[in-house]
Amino acid sequence: MENLKKLIRTIPDYPKPGIMFRDITTLLGDSQGLKAAITRLAEPYRTEPVDAVAGIEARGFILGGAVADRLGCGFVPIRKKGKLPWKTIGQEYTLEYGVDQIEVHADAITQGQRILIIDDLIATGGTAEAAAKLIRRTGGDIVGAAFVIDLPELGGTKLLELQGIKVRSLMSFEGH
Repeated sequence: MENLKKLIRTIPDYPKPGIMFRDITTLLGDSQGLKAAITRLAEPYRTEPVDAVAGIEARGFILGGAVADRLGCGFVPIRKKGKLPWKTIGQEYTLEYGVDQIEVHADAITQGQRILIIDDLIATGGTAEAAAKLIRRTGGDIVGAAFVIDLPELGGTKLLELQGIKVRSLMSFEGH
C-alpha cells in the first residue's frame, strides 16, 4: 500500500489555505499503480454478488467503470445536477458553503439490485451519503462503499458506517 500512497500528489493550500489536496491524477497516470488500485478496490467484492457499481462524478467514473469490468457487472453514473439526459432522481447534500445536488437516471437501478459505491476519496462523506440515499430511493441495496483515499479526521467513513454501509479504503491521510 505504501507504493500506492507514494503515487498520490499532495497540493498544499488548494482549493483554499490550510487544505492539503490529495490528487490521484498521478496515481491514474501510473499504469502499474492504476492497475493495483483497481485490483485492490475490486478484490473484496469478487465473491459477493454485485449487480452494478455506482461511480460518483468524476473520478469515481474512472475507477468505478474499471471495477465494474473486473467484477463483471454494470455501471451506474452518479452525476452533478443537469448532466444526465433523461428522467432523473436527485439528492441534495450540504457543502461547506451551500448546497449541491447529484442525480441518477430514474431507471438506472431496479428494486433489490446490489450496488457498490466507488469514488476516489472520502472526506466529510456528504457526496457519498447523498449517493447512498439516491441508491436506496431507487430500490437498490448497498453492498458497500470503496475509496482510494480516506481522510479520517473529517468523519466521512464514520458517517457512512452509522448508516450501515461497510466502507473500505486503500489508504488514509491524516490532516485535511
